[in-house]
Amino acid sequence: MNREIIEAIKQIEREKGIDSETLLVALEDALLAAYRKTPGAVEWARVDIDRETGEMQVNQLVLPEGAELVTLPRPEPEIPEGVDPAEFEPPPPDIDWSAYGPDQIQPVSVTTDNFGRIAAQTAKQVVLQRIREAEREMMYDEYVDRVGEVVNGIIQQSDHRYTLVDLGRVEALLPASEQVPGERYDHGARIKAVIVDVRASNKGPQVILSRRSDEIIKRLFELEVPEIADGLVEIRNVAREAGWRSKIAVISNVQGVDPVGACVGPRGSRVRMVVSELRGEKIDIIPFNDEPARYVAKALSPARVREVLVDDEARQAVVIVPDDQLSLAIGKEGMNARLAARLTGWRIDIKSESTFATEEASDEFGDELEGGVARCAFILQTGRRCPNAVEAGSRYCALEGHTAEASAANQASLEAAADAPEAEATVEAPVPDAEGFVEAQEVVDAADAVEDADATAEAIDAEAAPEVAEAEAALEEAAAEAVDAAEVSEEASDA
Repeated sequence: MNREIIEAIKQIEREKGIDSETLLVALEDALLAAYRKTPGAVEWARVDIDRETGEMQVNQLVLPEGAELVTLPRPEPEIPEGVDPAEFEPPPPDIDWSAYGPDQIQPVSVTTDNFGRIAAQTAKQVVLQRIREAEREMMYDEYVDRVGEVVNGIIQQSDHRYTLVDLGRVEALLPASEQVPGERYDHGARIKAVIVDVRASNKGPQVILSRRSDEIIKRLFELEVPEIADGLVEIRNVAREAGWRSKIAVISNVQGVDPVGACVGPRGSRVRMVVSELRGEKIDIIPFNDEPARYVAKALSPARVREVLVDDEARQAVVIVPDDQLSLAIGKEGMNARLAARLTGWRIDIKSESTFATEEASDEFGDELEGGVARCAFILQTGRRCPNAVEAGSRYCALEGHTAEASAANQASLEAAADAPEAEATVEAPVPDAEGFVEAQEVVDAADAVEDADATAEAIDAEAAPEVAEAEAALEEAAAEAVDAAEVSEEASDA
């Protein structure tokens, strides 16, 4: 051994990136394996290589009589397949050399010239095996930290079971379960996929890729949208049916940054790149909202939503849409509603306006809607019930003024307005408040004013009735006198 070996080891370190100490330890083990095959080899020995000069020295352990050998702990050796357990010889134990002093370790006079052809071949195999193991460990350590990262590769082979993708230093596996239905993987084509798992094996690290994972949506938008890469815009959630449609919920962490506009890009250039990479898969970008009703309504895009009734405790929502938007809200085979439910985490029940009006008019819901979503019993100015969910232990929601008394007064005012439309028109109507309903007391005052006006008119009519009767009697007497005078005048003319 000389410095040429040290230089060769350093060159391998530069080319393959393997630590020189790892290679030297591998060389020591190889030389020890070769030494054990030489005649007269001692039982307990080790090989030491000088890190500067490259000189080799074989040292043996000398134990006093009756002393037990101190070894390092190790797992039970596995019996290779096809080997008879009775004939299997386990490898020798690893000696704990740190437990012995210099006086118990003695050098052995031996040189590499004593090694035979078989011993040299054994040393070569051990060195190559250790180099391969070191390369596998390095590749495993490199890729195990890249789980969730998008990588570029070239398709090498594809069949109905899996697709092999060349990543440069390692071949990755794209199983059929992680492929997008309908996509073609042609030999030599470039492809982007996300690393979902890295497994250690005897043949090196096995990298598992995916094209249908939700994570690939996030990573592709990070590559295309600088605001997401910088943390200004965040993707809160992703719901995807690979190959068909995806929905992502985005939120801005900085005031003044439009999250949806940032993801769409100028004239849709950013989202178009992601759609192109996913082979035409449609993507809906939804603004995240802490208010469940608005979030659920936006999640059903592109359908328009008229009303959302929510139950916070059960995380259920009843969505009312126009009749012409019902099929669009549900989507093909329920895809749009299913993706919206997965995106928001809420159970969504979609109803058309006509169906909901019919069920509400027939009082089919009673005090509760389908799915156990209890509605406030307050009657709005429009004559419909408040759409908000009730508070615990109450039949009304948390809005100020939504109580049993206010609801009854509001209902009475609506009935009075229907009975006296002309008188009500003369009274100035109060302005609805921000909550969309009329203050109950003002409506009651208006109804009282109408009733007082009717009562006053009736009293005036009653006081004028006797005078009218006297006038009518006087008119009757005058008419009778005129008739008598006419008869007398007629008799005189005849005479």
